[in-house]
Amino acid sequence: MIGLKEIAEIANVSISTVSNVLNGRKNVGEETRERVLRICEEHGYAVGGGKKARTEKNRTVLFIFSDFDRDFYLKIIQGISDCLTENGFNLVICTNKSSGEFMRGSFAGGAICLDASMSDEFLAGVAAREMPVVLMDRIMENGQANAKSVVVDNYPVMCQLVQSLADRGIKRFGYVGGLGFTLDNQERFAGFSDTLARNGIVFDQRYYYHGNYREDSGYQAAKLMLLSNDLPEVVVCANDNMALGAVKAFEEHGVKVPEDVSVTGFDDSAMAAMAGLTTVAIPRYESGYLAAKKLLELMGDEEASVEPFKLSATIRWRRTVK
Repeated sequence: MIGLKEIAEIANVSISTVSNVLNGRKNVGEETRERVLRICEEHGYAVGGGKKARTEKNRTVLFIFSDFDRDFYLKIIQGISDCLTENGFNLVICTNKSSGEFMRGSFAGGAICLDASMSDEFLAGVAAREMPVVLMDRIMENGQANAKSVVVDNYPVMCQLVQSLADRGIKRFGYVGGLGFTLDNQERFAGFSDTLARNGIVFDQRYYYHGNYREDSGYQAAKLMLLSNDLPEVVVCANDNMALGAVKAFEEHGVKVPEDVSVTGFDDSAMAAMAGLTTVAIPRYESGYLAAKKLLELMGDEEASVEPFKLSATIRWRRTVK
């Protein structure tokens, strides 16, 4: 079946313009509107009845995620559920390949997506043709009139964390990153490296280790550091799971945290608090609640803003930093 991108190419307009036409927005010229609708009809591209009509017919919202290994999902789901329940909407949670099927047709009136495996093109097509979409922890590259992002403002709080460490006289920094393509990892590493540069501290790339946000990748990164016999003074990790894995590896090999090496995380999970891990606290419940709130705005308000909504985060200083 022809997709949103192909319609835009045939009509010689942007994907956003096609989305505006399909959602009945008034910021498109009549000639362009008619051309886009004609192309949709000629190629069998179904045109829905607009967001308000879909909302009245379907009060079900999807939450789509992809990783059961991260406990903060429960807080996000609770926030989403509370907001939807207050407003008389139902919640369906799905993952993996089934998610794409649920997003087609009229199963749900809107979706909240926390699944990096779904492409921007697919989500843009769903948002334009079938349902509003709120993305969490990512921003759609080319924008989309019927989609909005709710993201953590990673950069400033990482700058604050690293600056505080530099102010303590630390010079040798290690970094355990998450998946390189994710917005979270990109922004967190940018805050880390930019702050070191502002302080005249040269970051040795030998101390950069690639992880995948899971505990075992942090554990392996720390073991590699131990094999080098040249530990940094602090290991900054892109999330708590990897930080906890690093602490475990250090302590198994007789390296004391924080006496011999400090460790920080990012997320403030329940396990991080129990372990006394210095980390960055993200309001996960609030992020879920706000994602649901923004989705309901998209579903019911033709003029709702689609600018990304950024959440502030705060540092939790605990025992893993001396």
